[in-house]
Amino acid sequence: MSETTRALTDAQRRAVHELMRVSPVADELGRRFAAAGHELHLVGGSVRDALLGRLGDDLDFTTDALPEQTLRIIDGWAEAVWTTGQEFGTIGLARHGLRIEVTTFRADAYDRVSRNPIVRYGDNLVDDLRRRDFAVNAMAVSVPGHEFTDPYGGLNDLAERVLRTPGAPEDSFADDPLRMLRAARFAAQLRFSVAPEVRAAMAAMAGDLSRITAERIRDEFVKLMCGADPITGLRLLVDTGLAETFLPEVTGLKLEIDEHAQHKDVYEHTLIVVRNAIGHEADGPDFTLRMAALMHDVGKPATKAVGPDGGVSFHHHEVVGARLTKQRMKALKFPKDVISDVSELVMLHLRFYGYGRGEWTDSAVRRYVTDAGPLLTRLHSLTRSDVTTRNRRKAAQLAADYDALETRIARIAAEEDLARVRPDLDGNAIMELLGVPPGPVVGRAWRHLKELRLERGPLDRDEAEAELLRWAAAEGLTKP
Repeated sequence: MSETTRALTDAQRRAVHELMRVSPVADELGRRFAAAGHELHLVGGSVRDALLGRLGDDLDFTTDALPEQTLRIIDGWAEAVWTTGQEFGTIGLARHGLRIEVTTFRADAYDRVSRNPIVRYGDNLVDDLRRRDFAVNAMAVSVPGHEFTDPYGGLNDLAERVLRTPGAPEDSFADDPLRMLRAARFAAQLRFSVAPEVRAAMAAMAGDLSRITAERIRDEFVKLMCGADPITGLRLLVDTGLAETFLPEVTGLKLEIDEHAQHKDVYEHTLIVVRNAIGHEADGPDFTLRMAALMHDVGKPATKAVGPDGGVSFHHHEVVGARLTKQRMKALKFPKDVISDVSELVMLHLRFYGYGRGEWTDSAVRRYVTDAGPLLTRLHSLTRSDVTTRNRRKAAQLAADYDALETRIARIAAEEDLARVRPDLDGNAIMELLGVPPGPVVGRAWRHLKELRLERGPLDRDEAEAELLRWAAAEGLTKP
């Protein structure tokens, strides 16, 4: 038995096992369609995932029934129905914990200017499958008959773990350029390779991605970054030129290596940091951490300088990198809180390197914790991930230094409420002591007391009041 044949057999066995789990609902739905004179097929990613042994609770079906006919067939059977996709031929429903979408056969036409198709209903399964993005997503299983349809070799591609398009990739990508980004996403999620002809078409047509809205690109990119192997997806984006169209800062990391300075390749270093960051995740994919790892050095190309002795420096690249990260993520329409968190991590990722062998005062440690705020755990992970030196002694020393910093943070946190460093007097106390109304003076006094809190740790009430009065006298607000 060949390796491919064995892989096919294993895939088919997994599919049977997976389909048996959902077949009571799927087959019952199929019988309702059959009784009404229509076909129903499990299709696309649902079949692919069943063959991979990872079928979830979201099932996709295709049918020759029109949407209004589908609504009549499921009336009284579905536990919930949604029709938000009806104009595109899709009816959604829920039954026994499964989320189901039923879409009428499609034979869409594309103007190849926008991504929006002219919705046309088809009249047969094979043509419907041909319009799908990749052959591994162009397989179907009828219900309740369980007949397998694979006109474009998706099962073989699945066994070989390769992505090919049902037709010519140039035609597929011209219809919908987002499919190029989906190829990189599936490579990251499924650890599949991309067929040479598909890869060549991606490189030739990368510029067509500009037809796609920022939101759709963002959503595919997030899925790629949260995949099992984002490094493979990222390399594909950079190598084909797709990254240049929506994430040029990453492509820009491929700095020329100066023969005198011989600094390390920042692009390769960045991919290692992303991989390291994944190893620090505790509760599944953390997009914020992974994105910060990807962007942490994007300020280096703009700040690269070669000194008289040939040494390379990137002074303040964290500041430039945070600004570039914020601009790029804003252009991709990320939520403001995500942009803020990622750019702040980029800004802070070098802070630890001033720690040295423990020369920081407790005040500096408080500031480190306060500046990181709720991002402290991620900052720990990012900082540790950024150590990619091959010098084992240096790597061990950096790890020991960070262990020592975390120990100090834990010690100070046990003594003080580091999670919420606030002045020892609140706004009401400030107004009462100074005899001032709400306004800028209260804010200035509050900030002064917070600086004291960071510098000296907690003050008792008498000390805090005395310091406030000294500050007020120096500011000319009260008599000394």
